Amino acid sequence: MPKLYIALATYNGEKYLPQMLDSLLQQTKLADKVIAVDDGSTDGTVAILESYKDRLPLDIHPQKENRGHRAAFGLCLEFVQKEAAPNDYIALADQDDIWLPKKLEILGKNIGNADLIFGDAELINATGEKIADSWRTCGKILPHLPTKALLTGFTNVTGCLTLFKTSLLQRVLPFPDGIPVHDQWITFCASIGNGCISTPEKVVKYRIHENNSIGLGERYRWSDRVKLNLKWIQTIMRSKVFQDLRPEEKAFAVEYEHYISSRFIKNFQMKAIPWAWKNRAALYPQCSSFKALLSRALFAAVGVKFAQRFLERT
Repeated sequence: MPKLYIALATYNGEKYLPQMLDSLLQQTKLADKVIAVDDGSTDGTVAILESYKDRLPLDIHPQKENRGHRAAFGLCLEFVQKEAAPNDYIALADQDDIWLPKKLEILGKNIGNADLIFGDAELINATGEKIADSWRTCGKILPHLPTKALLTGFTNVTGCLTLFKTSLLQRVLPFPDGIPVHDQWITFCASIGNGCISTPEKVVKYRIHENNSIGLGERYRWSDRVKLNLKWIQTIMRSKVFQDLRPEEKAFAVEYEHYISSRFIKNFQMKAIPWAWKNRAALYPQCSSFKALLSRALFAAVGVKFAQRFLERT
């Protein structure tokens, strides 16, 4: 019988952590182990974790220094990998969310042969009041993205909504330095394996508040997003998983890296227009109207410096 692990990263989370841990206790399918890595908290977070050890199968690993969200989850998954079997399952937990009671049951029943499954979430505010029925609707999240779209930096998955197979850690770990967030990398690795699937069922109450490490309201300037996408594709091309891509995906990755790099060098690259139109499904997956697609394909020819100076793109 496969075991179920929960990977929980905490940092100064005493305000919401008890609600999170209580929701783990209320699951209709209980976890076999909860591995918690505390990222150098200076409040009562570790004490709260310790107080739940008689109710939850907690394995707590306090760290002396704060290394950040991504590093904490990476270490957490390394601890899971040391003891879990390839056919076991992992769920990621954020300290400030509340899991709906059937989360693990729903995801476990529906994952099938896929490497990863993700559900939807209700959105709540800092005080726990519901502010939206669907994270997927509010964020205009697509239930599926092709691998080529993931190569360009798009992601449709938030880690707290997922369940994935432990065997995926062979690809996932260690996290490369150039990835922006851990769940984007995990999703990409799953997509080139046995794939990602989604369920429309809500599995979490996702809390939006001013101290979110990563939240729905996160926004980048346009130029920063282009830089981030360049770093992302270059990280993938240097990684061990690049060889696992299909030939057409490798070719697209090389072309995309060249295209993004050129935007920082040239004011215009007219050849980018037909290339962008040909690859519009990967470059603009959330765009459906012909007019909007054409506008984006034309803008693909414009370099970053020109766009900043003359088109008011920051």
